[in-house]
Amino acid sequence: MQTSSISSSHQQSSQQDTRERILATGQALILGKGFSALGLSEILSAAAVPKGSFYHYFQSKEGFGVAMLERYFAEYQVRTEEMLLAADVPARERLVRYFAVWQQQAESSACHKLCLAVKLAAEVSDLSEAMRLALTVGMQGITERIAVLLNEVQRDGHLSEEVNTAELAEFLYATWVGASLLSKVHLQMRPMEVAMQQTKKILGI
Repeated sequence: MQTSSISSSHQQSSQQDTRERILATGQALILGKGFSALGLSEILSAAAVPKGSFYHYFQSKEGFGVAMLERYFAEYQVRTEEMLLAADVPARERLVRYFAVWQQQAESSACHKLCLAVKLAAEVSDLSEAMRLALTVGMQGITERIAVLLNEVQRDGHLSEEVNTAELAEFLYATWVGASLLSKVHLQMRPMEVAMQQTKKILGI
């Protein structure tokens, strides 16, 4: 009985590792080529996984895309949560730090590789309703987290009480997504620099 339990646990772990390898490999390739241009055979070859195994974990390439986006946003939340929740740092400084990290990541990738959400937003929104919905849920989660910080900034007296923090959060996120895309188009960081200047001005820094 114990041997059977150990064997089952090992099998589940192995399956999870394989699924994770497919998702991680696919995400890395899609950041470079996009979703439409990347074939399943290329993903599976890079991940060293047979085609039959792919369909054990995902019903289709679209299903893989949805799972990849859900994984991306879950990991993104974990990566940013510690920084955004640092109570020993004033809220507006935490918010600026969040966008500064965004800017630094764009700089380090020389503008040709953006975060997955920005990379796929325009491409898959018309291509796949399921992936569009996954993007919507993930991006709304980020916007809501920014709004929570803006509420703190408002309570600290650095933002007018008349400001609708939910709307401002949407505006700031849209500004940074747009700046990311313009930086990619122009292959230079000026749009990100302008976004940071305007963000600091809004926050009174």
